[in-house]
Amino acid sequence: MPVMKRGLFLFLSFILLTSQCFAYELVLPREKKSVVNSNYAFFVGKANNGEYILINNLRVYTASNGAFAHSVKLKEGENRVVVKSNYNTQIYKVYRTKPADKAEEKFCEMELRPVIVKNNNVPLRSTPVNSGVNRMSHLFKGTALLINGSKGDFYRVFLSKDDTAWIAKRDVEDVKTSKPAEFINMNGKRYKNAAVQMIAFDKNLPYTVEEREKEIVFKVYNPELSENSVYTLNIPKPKKYTYRVTLEDGLYTFKVSSLPEDIREYTVVIDAGHGGSEKGAVGCLGDEEKDINLKIALELEECLNANGIHTIMTRECDGNISLDERVNIAKDNNADMFISIHLNSIGDIPMNIYKHRGTSIYYFNPNSKELAKALEKNVSKTAGTRRDGVRTAGFYVLTPPEYTSVLVEAAYMTNPMDSVLYRSEDFASNVAKGITAGILEYLGE
Repeated sequence: MPVMKRGLFLFLSFILLTSQCFAYELVLPREKKSVVNSNYAFFVGKANNGEYILINNLRVYTASNGAFAHSVKLKEGENRVVVKSNYNTQIYKVYRTKPADKAEEKFCEMELRPVIVKNNNVPLRSTPVNSGVNRMSHLFKGTALLINGSKGDFYRVFLSKDDTAWIAKRDVEDVKTSKPAEFINMNGKRYKNAAVQMIAFDKNLPYTVEEREKEIVFKVYNPELSENSVYTLNIPKPKKYTYRVTLEDGLYTFKVSSLPEDIREYTVVIDAGHGGSEKGAVGCLGDEEKDINLKIALELEECLNANGIHTIMTRECDGNISLDERVNIAKDNNADMFISIHLNSIGDIPMNIYKHRGTSIYYFNPNSKELAKALEKNVSKTAGTRRDGVRTAGFYVLTPPEYTSVLVEAAYMTNPMDSVLYRSEDFASNVAKGITAGILEYLGE
């Protein structure tokens, strides 16, 4: 090969190798061609030192560690997205499918029909929607119901002339014959730290729970007897409390308990979210949420133990554990508190790196609201994150009322600014210190 051609070849090879060495790396999307049914395509990755990123000619913010994240609005059909830097240019093609025409779900009236609940812990809902904070109670296996309407995947449940609810069709089955339940007796007991009301029938009936300012109202319905057959039990509500509902052969026991006054009597379940094959969210630099969750959980265990609080972990290593297993660990150990550790991500919405960042806390039952507020304030303070708010959510691990429970979203995995924080050496420790401070504040310590 002539010297001049050899030199040109070496020069071009050097340029190619240099551009490959210093080019950005994308975590999302994983493929250059993809088919989605979302409104936005999410581009998440890492740039190298001195590298700027343009996505469809728009300059994208890059954090000090090279992390960047950007969303692109998609039109139906093929979308061409150009990701360019001063070292490399790549073209991605994202095909957005046309949304399927969803038939409007119409309500259909039905003749009153008896059914029975097939499993335990079945949500009775205020609306025919299988998510959110619309749970009125959790029914027990063998509960007798009357249904009188249908909408989509739900039946409307007739409770009384003034009360209806909804239950998923998959959770009930028809019964051939049914008769009104007979009332047996009702009584109550008071203990030092608890109040108990019991009401007995000769079969399992539906119930609802309503939390008011100073009391918890339990209602048991016997609609086959009469459209006005409602039994109401009012139990005073302590300042810090949990409640438990049990049903055995028609006997309901409603128990409202004060939380322990002595911190050494507390049992806190620490739940490291995801694990094993469930990686959770993936960060701009490829970090997996499950690993950071576990680091925080292990640090929190140390912090709480140092303050004399007994703890139980749902997982202490990287492994799969179901939502039911997590909840049962808390119930079986009579936990007073359940802290689920996560890092956040965004859904099918436009990415705003200045808004979608920081620490947010979720709760479901009203008895957990004050704990959530204390944690949001203290975690943001110790971890240096933005205060992203306290919100309600129907996450499965938060729904049992037997313990106070919150889900901590310590930061956003896909926010480049937050990635600098959660990748720092002391982030897990600082989050754990904030959670501990919030728990102690909530307990008045």
